[in-house]
Amino acid sequence: MAASADTITDDGNHTVELTVLANEESEANGGSAAASSEEITPLLTQIERPKINIFSVSRSRRKPRELVIKAPETEISPVSQFMLWAWSGSRYSGLLCMALSSVIYFVMEVLSENFTAQSIPLFEMAFVRCTVTLILSYIWLRRIGLPIFGATHPRKLLLLRSLVGYLSLLSFIYCIQRIPFSLAILLSFTTPIMASIMARIILYEKLKITEIGGLACSFSGMLFIFQQMLTTQGGLQKTEEASNSSFRGSNHIYAALIGFFSSITGGISYCLIKAAAKATDQPVLTVLSFAILGSPAAGICTFAFEEFVLPSFNSVSLMLALGILSFLAEVFLAHGLQLEKINKAANVMFLEAALSQLWGIGTSSIAPSLGRLVGCILIIISVSFTMFFGPEKENE
Repeated sequence: MAASADTITDDGNHTVELTVLANEESEANGGSAAASSEEITPLLTQIERPKINIFSVSRSRRKPRELVIKAPETEISPVSQFMLWAWSGSRYSGLLCMALSSVIYFVMEVLSENFTAQSIPLFEMAFVRCTVTLILSYIWLRRIGLPIFGATHPRKLLLLRSLVGYLSLLSFIYCIQRIPFSLAILLSFTTPIMASIMARIILYEKLKITEIGGLACSFSGMLFIFQQMLTTQGGLQKTEEASNSSFRGSNHIYAALIGFFSSITGGISYCLIKAAAKATDQPVLTVLSFAILGSPAAGICTFAFEEFVLPSFNSVSLMLALGILSFLAEVFLAHGLQLEKINKAANVMFLEAALSQLWGIGTSSIAPSLGRLVGCILIIISVSFTMFFGPEKENE
């Protein structure tokens, strides 16, 4: 005898059925019972879902700690953030690069005046600067993976930039050795005006009235500053007395014309720098091209036109430091010309003269005067106006 029970659930009501079979009947129906049990078993068996709670979930604690540790490594210092922003992160980047270039040139001037312990010929100093610039430019381009000579098309621009740039440097060195230092510097600061004129002729840049006014205001400030230096016996008395013998001769007009020619070629060189930097999309190539020609040419001129002077350790250290600063100033200058119109970028170059005069007045190395203060104020107002209101979105 066998008994089987079956439970059926229907809407919460339970029904129990009891069936009693005989042994023979159960044996006869054994196969069918087994089959029915196989059919019933899946219906009764339910797959139990695993119970999940907050203690059963395993979490890796190493990844968050690794992220916390790596976070400080990706932080950038404020100085680096400012440099990145000034280089390419703002619409003011072009003018900021020009301002940084002027500040670096001003720092070079301060270092030259305060730490020069030995008289070094100008061509020898130019040779060291060009050599340092050549090495640093080569390292820069190698690290970013760019070819040294760039593409084939801009090579003509780079070659012209090198020739015109070195011609401007050669003319300026000739000029500064034969006329008073203050007059030579005044002539050199006509380069921004020449650059604006040449940009209108060569690059077809539009010259607005506001830009003409900014250049006129800055150059008027230069006239106020150097008028005092030329008419008074101030800190440049020794320099003027040393150069009076050549200035009073018959060649002083010729030397002044050579200085003006240096300004014209310098203005053309700025136009070529802008064109080459845009064509290559890498301003360091313009710096390298000038150094490739300038370094051997300055070395030849050192032995051909001047007497070589063996520099001391302090002089070598100073020239190396000035070479590094010169490289940075030229890179910022090339990038600023690449991003901004020459008419606006050239006006920022007058900032160097204002900083130099203010530093001299602050350190009592230059006698303060009304003309110098008026000149510095005019330059600062003009440059500030260009910096804050100059960058415009123009459809060139």
